[in-house]
Amino acid sequence: MIYRPMYVDKIMAYVDAPFVKILTGVRRCGKSTILKMIMEKLKTEREVPDERIIICRYDSMEYEDMTAKQMYAQLKEQLSPDGKTYLFLDEVQEITGWEKVVNSLASDFDVDLYITGSNSRMMSSEISTYLTGRYISFRIFTLSFGEYLMFKSKYTTVANPQNELANYVRLGGFPATHLQEYSQDEIYTIVRDIYNSTIFSDIVKRNQIRKIDQLERVVKYTFNNVGNTFSAKSIADYLKSERRAIDNETVYSYLEKLEKAYLLHRCSRYDLHGKEILKTQEKFYLADVALRYSVLGYNADSFAASLENIVYLELCRRGYTVNVGKINNGEIDFVAARQNEKIYVQVTLEIRSEKTEKREYERLLEIHDNYPKYVLRADEFAGGNYEGIKTMHIADFLLSSEY
Repeated sequence: MIYRPMYVDKIMAYVDAPFVKILTGVRRCGKSTILKMIMEKLKTEREVPDERIIICRYDSMEYEDMTAKQMYAQLKEQLSPDGKTYLFLDEVQEITGWEKVVNSLASDFDVDLYITGSNSRMMSSEISTYLTGRYISFRIFTLSFGEYLMFKSKYTTVANPQNELANYVRLGGFPATHLQEYSQDEIYTIVRDIYNSTIFSDIVKRNQIRKIDQLERVVKYTFNNVGNTFSAKSIADYLKSERRAIDNETVYSYLEKLEKAYLLHRCSRYDLHGKEILKTQEKFYLADVALRYSVLGYNADSFAASLENIVYLELCRRGYTVNVGKINNGEIDFVAARQNEKIYVQVTLEIRSEKTEKREYERLLEIHDNYPKYVLRADEFAGGNYEGIKTMHIADFLLSSEY
């Protein structure tokens, strides 16, 4: 196991606190491994004996058809009579009614609970009902650029970050694809399997979707338009032009299900002058850029959009709420807010002309406040600041601790 302190240290701060710790995220982003890391820390740092640490993986055949009542009885039987029991329940959403079980265990026994799940049933209204004020959630993402470099350094020589960024864009950050040296095709095969299992287990099967071809066309349109603003109507109109009739509500429903399976992130537009979230023409970003290439094939023309996707995910990892900023003459790629902090970010592949430079910087100069503003680029450039706006290479921004 390769240690992921970004998550482990954050979760360890809540050990023995009276909260159920819920880890959510796309399939294979590393949730189960993080549970094992926490278990190991409990043994080595807190000296918790093995018999007081219980783990159950509910996506195993062993638990197929298990009822909530059976789940409760089995876990209750395993609780230690000699002190707090640490329960690790992996992919717990597979058991209907698990929320009641977790609530009962947390209320009636001396336990510390850690659970994971790969779809938004983990964050449903049932949790709010049964665990009100008693849980804390942690969103787990695929490997950040910094984590990718760390993983890769375990089995090969790592180039300088600016050169490695191109590999990270092509190969993505699913942990399983960077435990050893794989070819690009091998990585896309692994990621395509993750995609297929998510589509068919978490979306098609769970929601009893019959028109799978229709769903996949919506997926491909969305994957192909990462970083572009569009609406459900845009997709419906496009599919109608392809003689694939579909109504707006069905498209909206599919997009919602893709979000709930954590394959997509919705990024709404925020009117910087009106100070309100706009309900039309949103952007969607992928849980990992490798999903796009594993489904659609690698295309160098999508490199700029993938860079934008990567910056979006990094801001989310760091706890920012991220929106697209709407201004009079266009958009700011990202307005990222976290408590009392805010930053504005423009992402560009390269700046080759004064016209492009003017466009990227002028939009930020329209914002008259004192929050930090960044232009991020992937080409070579000289200089750092432009009228108070900081220019950084995307690789340096992803590795920076200043924001």
